[in-house]
Amino acid sequence: MPSKVYSAAMIGLEAKIIEVEIDTSYGLRRFEIVGLPDKAIQESRERVGAAIESSGFQSPHSQPVRVLVSLAPADLKKEGSLYDLPIALAYLLAEKKISFSPAKKLFLGELSLQGTLRPIKGALSFALFALKKGFSELILPKENSLEAGLIGEKELKIIGAQDLREVVAHLEGKKEILAQKTNPNDFLENQNYLLDLKYIKGQEYAKRALEIAAAGGHSLLMTGPPGTGKTLLAKGIISILPPLSFEESLEVTQIYSMAGFLPRSKPLINQRPFRSPHHTSSEVSLIGGGNPPRPGEITLAHRGVLFLDEFPEFHRNVLESLRQPIEEGEITILRARHSLTFPARFALVAASNPCPCGYFRNPEIKCTCANSQISMYRRKLSGPLMDRLDLFITVPQIKYEKLAESDEENQTPKIREKVNKARELQKERYKDEKFLTNSEIDISKIKKYCQIDGRSQGLLKKFVDSGRLSARGYHRVLKTARTIADLEDTENILFDHLSEALSYRLRED
Repeated sequence: MPSKVYSAAMIGLEAKIIEVEIDTSYGLRRFEIVGLPDKAIQESRERVGAAIESSGFQSPHSQPVRVLVSLAPADLKKEGSLYDLPIALAYLLAEKKISFSPAKKLFLGELSLQGTLRPIKGALSFALFALKKGFSELILPKENSLEAGLIGEKELKIIGAQDLREVVAHLEGKKEILAQKTNPNDFLENQNYLLDLKYIKGQEYAKRALEIAAAGGHSLLMTGPPGTGKTLLAKGIISILPPLSFEESLEVTQIYSMAGFLPRSKPLINQRPFRSPHHTSSEVSLIGGGNPPRPGEITLAHRGVLFLDEFPEFHRNVLESLRQPIEEGEITILRARHSLTFPARFALVAASNPCPCGYFRNPEIKCTCANSQISMYRRKLSGPLMDRLDLFITVPQIKYEKLAESDEENQTPKIREKVNKARELQKERYKDEKFLTNSEIDISKIKKYCQIDGRSQGLLKKFVDSGRLSARGYHRVLKTARTIADLEDTENILFDHLSEALSYRLRED
């Protein structure tokens, strides 16, 4: 007799309903799965059979029965081992070994040969999907219940089970499993940062640029000789960024859960991501892709920082692939059968030497690079890519006196307090908009939120008419000026704010 239970598939970061249908009939022993299953699902025949027998039921492998498993919709490719539990339950239901109503229940989980449930990826996304689709229960492995319980509501019960036997007992009313409800506050620990900006001596100009970048979510390129603190400055930016809101935490947690990077003991990420891929990274590892498509570093850096050290050393095609996500805050990966869109709203922080040896135009150390080497090195950073960045600064070598003195002004707590106040202003200003920070302002909203006086307009006109500022650069300067005004707690953008924003736009030839 045919039976049907519900499961789900993860397509990108979104889930879709999968109907697991099973038909059994006596005849030649056979266990077949249809509906575009991958290798892991095809192998579930052996896992499910052993798990059913270990749980005290008669296995399909020990009797003359033909089992046909259909995963619908049939034209959607299914991947992973999370269908073990629904297949086992649908079989037991079809053979009338157990009795329960599968309506409004969603099942997920991999089975071991002993019948225990192993954790899956993407539990939070599945829980949000189950709530949206009106399911009353989500039954999944116990190890995933903390994560899924973050959105536990009265309408949806999160049931975490240890093994198949416990799931059956719960469904038949023989043993009640209490619904999991996770309090997010239990995981909002105090954030301790290893690096305080006060340990980076001097470089006040660079620290000011970091402050602006953190306050408005702007991108930043630091250029300077080796050993001047560019990498430390980049690592220090994470300490002055404001904590994630609960909504942002859920976004980031979903991404890391689906990628398999979420710790079981900490189901909620409350610290902004800081991703620092090596310069030998491929295009797929950075922007995402593969088969099946997986999120890349730019998606793992969502709502956080993507740091690219040795910026010109990255492959040219890798750097050029950043142009669209920097502009749009997302990346769309096209495949023959479907397209997937991953979020990629990150702040890009990059560090570069002025030339291969690192000492071009250094007054103390002679540069050993030929002009052709310098030209080739710089050509890797194309004009269209550079035009999409907001701030450009030079990080010079510092003298001994600066290294020896203490910096009480540019400490992390003080800067973070200013950044938090600026972010609060933006949160209130854009409460009715789709964007959160100044760097995300739509071009259609620039005029509304970035108004300037006549004197400032005259200054911008000189830069635009002389060709030193493109149309895109013009808008980015206005957004940066808006952030500087917010740091000064000023409602209007003043001439000084615009002048400072322009100073960060000028690059050395």
